[in-house]
Amino acid sequence: MSRIVYLAIGWVAVGLGAIGAFLPIIPTVPFLLVAAWAFSRSSERLRQKLLNHPVYGPDIRRWQERGAIRRPAKYLSVGAMAASLILAAALGVPGPTLLIQALILSAVAVYIILRPEA
Repeated sequence: MSRIVYLAIGWVAVGLGAIGAFLPIIPTVPFLLVAAWAFSRSSERLRQKLLNHPVYGPDIRRWQERGAIRRPAKYLSVGAMAASLILAAALGVPGPTLLIQALILSAVAVYIILRPEA
């Protein structure tokens, strides 16, 4: 892919991450991880800006260096997934759809829980 495509992916991910900083439904750090990846292929300066960010930089560096997630972030992630499943059930989502959602969220939760802690 060309540098322009990677830059575009990076900026879209930063935009989605910025939205996620204000909307609890959208996660911030995963989008910033995608942005760091895209910027590593297109702009070292922008990648360094992400890595040096006072709030999100440490989480990005921990993930890139060790695949680590902070314990509070694990709790928040798993809690948000559980809440979304409870909300879906309360809204009357059909059983088979709810089961698929529960299976996917459970797999993601196990993955998050098993990651090293920062």
